[in-house]
Amino acid sequence: MEKDNEKTKFYNGLGFGLHSLTLLSGAKSRSLSAENKTGEKGRGGAAEDGTGRLAARDLGQGWKVSPSILLKAGETAEIADIAGEGVIKHIWMTDSSGDKRPIILRIYFDGYKKAAVETPHCDFFCAADYGEYKQISSLAVCVNPRRGFNSYFEMPFFKNFKITLENITKNDITVYYQIDYLLTELPANAGYFHAQFRRVNPLPYKTPYTILDNIKGRGQYVGTYLFWGSNSSGWWGEGEIKFYLDGDFKYPTICGTGTEDYFCGAYNFDVNGRYTDFSGPYCGFFKTKTDDAYRSQSRFSMYRFHIADPIYFEEDIKVTIQALGWREGGRYLPLMDDISSVAYWYSDNLDDDYPPLPDRDGLEII
Repeated sequence: MEKDNEKTKFYNGLGFGLHSLTLLSGAKSRSLSAENKTGEKGRGGAAEDGTGRLAARDLGQGWKVSPSILLKAGETAEIADIAGEGVIKHIWMTDSSGDKRPIILRIYFDGYKKAAVETPHCDFFCAADYGEYKQISSLAVCVNPRRGFNSYFEMPFFKNFKITLENITKNDITVYYQIDYLLTELPANAGYFHAQFRRVNPLPYKTPYTILDNIKGRGQYVGTYLFWGSNSSGWWGEGEIKFYLDGDFKYPTICGTGTEDYFCGAYNFDVNGRYTDFSGPYCGFFKTKTDDAYRSQSRFSMYRFHIADPIYFEEDIKVTIQALGWREGGRYLPLMDDISSVAYWYSDNLDDDYPPLPDRDGLEII
């Protein structure tokens, strides 16, 4: 049966799932990698030189000549600069570094000089403790053996997108990547994707930790990643998360009941007297390993994605979380912990002012 080609263009490829697998589309699938750095149609695997050149010397062009790039110490590499209208659908990445927080990921949209995404790449993928593998199986982010980083956040662009990787270590790093995107027509109300990293170490006494602030415009908050270093013994997660929306000042519109509650757990993530790891479509929690010698302080990694329950704002948003434990007499103890975060959101604004990213020493996990 002949199809009406105009009708196939109605579905633009955004928001794909099982419910939309049957829908035909006018979207064009493209992919970037070291084998095709421009995403050009019909040029995948056509590289004539690259990191696999010697291994492919008996086989020639088309035989894995350029599977990766060498990101030199201190270098910033541009791995994407694509013109057009469309959406990033999937990012896969891995690398050879043994350092923690070795690479800064930045993503720019529509010619803006400010990065909409600026974060250590391992924190973006909810894996700050880079040296210790944890399986992450969420809908938005996956980390698979041994260190396969995946993002499924849709990232619309109306004119172009650019992605850079900065090596902040003193060693060269081999980086493998693939960025899958669509060239397609976007709805006028498509928001820009953002992800912002922060860290405070130590948190000042009686001071909430700020996950996000000074964000203007209309949008929706869609996720939080926390990497928490406890600087004292005992439970550390009694604090409430608070979402200040559209002019809220003294008190927020949304207030949680506790840190583990916000990350969809309960009662200290404790099963039979032990922290219990879990990873699900919307949330997860992991305790990093410690010992009795030098690595004595406990660290905790947790994510919460608001995929089914975005938090909408019309004018502005601020997000904070308290760091609370317990002291004698059943009283709360304000903690001075080491807290890092990545906030994920969409908005119509690319011109927010973000705090500067910490330097190499400020990012270091000891």
